[in-house]
Formats: sequence, structure tokens, C-alpha cells
Amino acid sequence: MRPPDEARAIIDRHLIRLPSEPVPLGNAMFRVLAEDLIAPEDHPPFPASTMDGYAVSSDDHSPWREVIGEQNAGHVLDLEVTDGYTVKIMTGAPVPRGANAVVPVEATEMAEDHVVIHKEDVRAGENIRPIGSDVRKGELVLSKGTILGPAEIGLVANLGVNPVTVTRRPKVSVLSTGDELVEPGDTLGPGQIRDSNRFSLCAALVAEGCEITFAGQAPDERPSLETFLRERIATDDVVITSGGVSMGELDLIKAILFDSPEINVHFRRLYLKPGKPLNFATSGNALIFGLPGNPVSSLVTFEVLIRPALRQMVGARDVDRPIVPVVLEHDVEASDRVEYQRGIVSVAADGRLIARNTGKQQSSRLASFMGANSILMIPPRESTYGAGETVMAMMLGAPFAVS
Repeated sequence: MRPPDEARAIIDRHLIRLPSEPVPLGNAMFRVLAEDLIAPEDHPPFPASTMDGYAVSSDDHSPWREVIGEQNAGHVLDLEVTDGYTVKIMTGAPVPRGANAVVPVEATEMAEDHVVIHKEDVRAGENIRPIGSDVRKGELVLSKGTILGPAEIGLVANLGVNPVTVTRRPKVSVLSTGDELVEPGDTLGPGQIRDSNRFSLCAALVAEGCEITFAGQAPDERPSLETFLRERIATDDVVITSGGVSMGELDLIKAILFDSPEINVHFRRLYLKPGKPLNFATSGNALIFGLPGNPVSSLVTFEVLIRPALRQMVGARDVDRPIVPVVLEHDVEASDRVEYQRGIVSVAADGRLIARNTGKQQSSRLASFMGANSILMIPPRESTYGAGETVMAMMLGAPFAVS
């Protein structure tokens, strides 16, 4: 059995970096930037007002100003502010010549064609964004490997970059195996269960920006399944199967991977609970993950091994989930393997991170993920972990609860 860290190192040795491609900015959300982005110009390119108000010279201390024009955003008027004069200005508009401050409209009062300024101390630069105050020309704005979330997309737009060069999305197939599986909307027959793994794995893949090229049930008969697997391996970067990797005579995925000369099997079991019977193989550049059929085992091993692999393939800078030390709120039984329990991490009144699991941790109980914001990493030992002991927790992206 391979410990998780060793298994991951084996996978890392067989990863390829996917190529880049230009895509329209509107289609680049949550894609991974494939090259550094350098600012081609200052932003803002002119001194801009940050408020609706009046552009003035801070050296003019008179409260009275004659209004000589109105400067709106998106237009430039040939106006100059001198002593005794002002220009009405809107948020985002360029500051006219001669002005070095903006007085907010709420600090003024109109009197015919004059404005009375009620603010006594007007400082130079007040309520003005200087040239390049957001981004300087030549500045590194975004590094390659950055995931383009909402703020990053806005920055790319500010730079005037469209299309933007990103890494190609991984092409992934998800295959469920087993004659006992039926579709969620179908009626269960004797001895049958509904296929949940395919749907949970596809949701996890969508969250990672993957292109799912096939998601369905594979034929549960060896010659057909073998042909089908070869088709998916020839098409995709990653093939994920669910079920058929344990020790039974009908665990066909395991047998096909072992017997196919064009497939190299690198490990078959993990020193992990849940998720012990996991097969990892390669064929050319394609990665093949044979996941256990139990739904919790499937999602846990996705988090531990497949998600980091996908992120490395696209060149993401942030590959790993944050891992933090937490204090157990209750006793936790230890296993003979490292156990990944679904947990809830909270912030205690004294600022410590405290954690509890989500109850029954059977590998078939998908409900153990409900409400979980972490996976508690419980090392193997003979004795129970007591309340107050410290373990590590992999945070899943949900916020900390407050105890």
C-alpha cells in the first residue's frame, strides 16, 4: 500500500503540462493564466475624480467659486481652473488643468452661478486618483498560473487584453461501472442502487474547470468495457472510473488495467481510509484513476490525489488546499491507516481552531460531507485521539464557523 504522499509523488512524475490557447475574455472565467501579464499603460491614464463635486485649486482659499463648466466621465473639456473658478465634475472624470483637488458636492452650496465651499481645509490631491495609482505601466499585474476569478478578469479587462492566453482545460471522462447501478430518476430493482458517484465527481470536475467529454455508465462486460476504455484513453487527458477496482472476480477495471500491455499500472492500493483500493495507471500521456465504488472514498481520493494533479496539469500556482492545525473537540478513534474524516473547523473564543467530525464516517455515507468545511487527517496509532489533541485539517474552501 502506498501512503498518500508517496502516491502523489508517483502521479506527479507522470503529469504533463497542458498547452495554452487564446480565448475571449468573456470565456476565461476560472481558467488558468498561461503567461505573465504586464501593464501596457498606466491606469488610470489621467488624474481622475473619485467623487461627484467641484474641481478646485487647493491654493485658492476663497469660499466662492464661479462655475465655468461641467466635466463628465468619458469626455475631456478644454477648461482650466484658476483662482475664483471651478468646474463641476463627476466620479471618474478627468480633472481639468489647474485643479489639484475635488470638493465633494455635499460640502458645497449653489448660489446662482457660483458655488460656496463649506470645507475650510482643501488639501492638494484630495479625492483624486493620480495617473497610474491603480496600475503602473510595465508593472507585473498577474503572474502565469493565476486562476482568473472575478477580480482577476476585471484586471485583465483594465489592461485591454482580449483575447487572453490561458491553459487548455483538461479533458476528462467519468465512467461508472456495475450492473447494480441505475440512473437517479429510475426505479430501483432488486439489489440495485442509484449511481451517485458519477454526479458528485462531475460536480467536482466542473469546479476545477475541466471539460467533461463523457460521463455515463460503462458496459459491465469485459470485451466491451476494454474497447470502451481504450476509446476514452485515446480521447482524454484523464479517465476516472468508479468501482471495479477491489479484489472480487467481477472487478473488471482492475483486471483490464493489469492485463493491457499498453497500460502501465503504478499502484493499486493506498495506505488511506477511506480509499484503500485505488488504481493509478498511465497509457501514453493519459492518466487513469480507478476509484473505489463507495461514494465517500471516491470524493476523498479525488481531493487527495486527482484535484492536485489537475491543477498541476494546467499550471495553477495554488495547487493544494490549505492545511492547518486544529484541536479536537471530542475523542476520535484511530485506525491502522491514516484516516481522512469529514470535519467542521470552528474558531473558538480564544482564537484557536477547533474541530469535530460530522458523525458516522462510513465510506458509504455521503451525508458525512454535509456541512463539512474540512477533512481531518487522523494519523494511524493504536490508542484513541483524545479531546484537546492536535491534528491537521485540510480546508475545503468553506468559511470557518464561529464557536
